[in-house]
Amino acid sequence: MARVFLCVMDSVGIGGAPDAGRFFNGDVPDTGANTVGHIARACARGMAEEGRSGPLRVPHLEALGLGAAVRLASGAEAPGLEAEPRGLWGAATEVSPGKDTPSGHWELAGVPVPWDWHYFPDTTPAFPEDLVAEVCRLAGTEDILGNRHASGTAIIRELGETHLRTGRPICYTSADSVFQIAAHEQSFGLQRLLDLCWSLAPVLHDMKVGRVIARPFVGARPADFERTTNRRDFAIAPPAPTLCDRVRSAGRPVHAIGKIGDIFSMQGIDDVVKGSDAELMRHLARAVDMAGEGSLTFANFVEFDSLYGHRRDVSGYARALETFDRGIGEILPKLGPGDMMILTADHGNDPTWTGTDHTRERVPVLVAGQGAGELGLMPFTGVAGLAAAHLGVRM
Repeated sequence: MARVFLCVMDSVGIGGAPDAGRFFNGDVPDTGANTVGHIARACARGMAEEGRSGPLRVPHLEALGLGAAVRLASGAEAPGLEAEPRGLWGAATEVSPGKDTPSGHWELAGVPVPWDWHYFPDTTPAFPEDLVAEVCRLAGTEDILGNRHASGTAIIRELGETHLRTGRPICYTSADSVFQIAAHEQSFGLQRLLDLCWSLAPVLHDMKVGRVIARPFVGARPADFERTTNRRDFAIAPPAPTLCDRVRSAGRPVHAIGKIGDIFSMQGIDDVVKGSDAELMRHLARAVDMAGEGSLTFANFVEFDSLYGHRRDVSGYARALETFDRGIGEILPKLGPGDMMILTADHGNDPTWTGTDHTRERVPVLVAGQGAGELGLMPFTGVAGLAAAHLGVRM
């Protein structure tokens, strides 16, 4: 019986979204953003030389059709990615009214978002007084810190010492529909932070805020402060059965790797493993070795986005692509005769772009194990369609 391995390369967009002009970084529309295309161009021009050098080298993704997908999606060339595809390849277009993680993943799993997300204004304070009061009540504190749009790493460096002294949680948001709470794992307590976010999540979900994110950190002073891998996303549940639900309802196992369990609120998922992207690649390799017949393994590799896209680090993003390519290159030969591996993305995050937010882009759809050919342009939901058809379940 067939198996499917659906891997989301978080934020690895390929440009060309027809509605990019409706989405912004600050006051600049996303028109022309192209994560892979611009990284490849920067590498070819010698502008991404930190920790790596020369043209972008992703031979396994290139062989599956990444360069061809960039050209299909946006009409742009990706220097160094000119090989003739040896896999099935195409590009997917999102219709959900957001360029965020839940919107992209839900739609890839067959369920476009039917509502507009709530976003907090880029003001100080950013949060309404009644929401702040509820955070304080649940946390047992007199006030919160932050209360504005911020980079997570920057606000921890700025307010971490005050947090250690006062015990007040650091609350912030971004251009995404999120409410994030940073707190020290030891002084505030990891479980206390997770309980706070869990208790607060229904209030934010009623407001149509997509996620409440726990952001634990460690360290004694700004130079030492570091976020840990114990991040937890408390996401609003999908509004309809997803690919995960359909596969599980058919009596097949659904395995999650990375933050998939959080994104789908564990709905339709049997088990989950987490870790750094390097650890997740090892989990994916084990899944290819061990996952049962008829199973769906759904993985998210987040560090392209979280470590490099938002920080506009072109060299770092290029390194991450090359590292991922090496890892996936070791796994592809292990696929069985009936296996399908789909490599795709949920949105863009062009590290050459202005601002720090995601970018509205089409995404690659690269399929290994099922021959070669062009899939063409498709909706995000077409990814769920490919997986469901291969597994013999209805969407």
